[in-house]
Amino acid sequence: MPLTDIAIRKSKPKERPVKLSDGGGLHLLLTPSGSRLWRMQYRFGGKQKMLTFGSYPDVSLAAARTKRDEAKKLLAEGQDPGLKARIEKLSKQTSVANTFSILADEYLAKLTQEGRAEATMSKVTWLLDFARPLLGERPISEISAVEVLSVLRTLEKRGRLESARRLRSTIGSVFRYAIATARAQNDPTIALQGALITPTVTPRAAITNPKEFGALLRAIDGFDGHLATCAALKLMALLFPRPGELRMAEWSEFDCENHIWTLPAGRMKMRRPHKTFLPRQAIEILNGLREITGHSRFLFPGVRTAERPISDNTLNAALRQLGYSNDQMTAHGFRASASTLLNESRKWSPDAIERQLAHVEGNDVRRAYARGEHWDERMKMMIWWANYLDQLRTAATVTKFRSVAHR
Repeated sequence: MPLTDIAIRKSKPKERPVKLSDGGGLHLLLTPSGSRLWRMQYRFGGKQKMLTFGSYPDVSLAAARTKRDEAKKLLAEGQDPGLKARIEKLSKQTSVANTFSILADEYLAKLTQEGRAEATMSKVTWLLDFARPLLGERPISEISAVEVLSVLRTLEKRGRLESARRLRSTIGSVFRYAIATARAQNDPTIALQGALITPTVTPRAAITNPKEFGALLRAIDGFDGHLATCAALKLMALLFPRPGELRMAEWSEFDCENHIWTLPAGRMKMRRPHKTFLPRQAIEILNGLREITGHSRFLFPGVRTAERPISDNTLNAALRQLGYSNDQMTAHGFRASASTLLNESRKWSPDAIERQLAHVEGNDVRRAYARGEHWDERMKMMIWWANYLDQLRTAATVTKFRSVAHR
């Protein structure tokens, strides 16, 4: 006779396991320890097999009968319900082990092994943290474009359009890593091209007028703040590196005897080591700076601890202190100033200027042929540039270059 809940509850364990039959192959196995386990016996491919449905009362009598009926339907269709159950279980286990957060962590570990800069790692980690609350526990193979878009919209609503755009790209990188490691089939961020509000790109402010740049150099000479910060601004004008490259510069990178600053690949944006010639004026600044910060590993140690460099806002704050607003001049703007004035001088090849800026040619074919460092020309250019800045600083005779493209 079919089982009832009353009959199940009244059943008592015995010394040996007891089967309480419900019909259609379904029975409840009563163990000596008191456990009540649902089982279903069936035949498939000429072999006797068994399914397990869980324990009573966690799985009710009605639920066990539903599972039995579903299994019998699969049998009628020529499918093995036991095999299907094992596949579903394996799929669930795989999904749990391949959530977005797990893949994101693996992707971050990969970037670390590749030697990505600390600033890059911090930025990517920060971006992915926006995605984790909504996507973190989701199996990556099940995440849809709509779910990703909902994450990006949270940033858009805050007005952080550029961050939303970068987050879409970063999430896409995680999906491409998942595809490459056979844990996802597609990248849903591809479908989101054009779905986000396009941010207005504002170039970093830079002074490119020779007379105004000379005024800036004189203002820097009169800076009454920290002496090391003043030296940093002078070196930015002379050497025009990326602000982070100078901010994190270490004394061990400088060969003042041979006038060379060697930046390691790990700190360069393009992950390539870079050498800069140090003109006489830069050597003088470095010699004076060594008396102030030579005890530290960094040229520009932080105020609170010499174990860390100055913050990334120090130089911009110094420019604000000098009276230059954010839309007049920025620390990164020294690069645009140098690039503009060097190109307008028509004395140096664009390739030498670009190489000094540590830019990488975007055209693959051209890059293959432009492997030269242009060192000799760059050395002469840096000497000329330092002398030209001295001319601008003293406002003796300011040469006004014609804005003509280099031939």
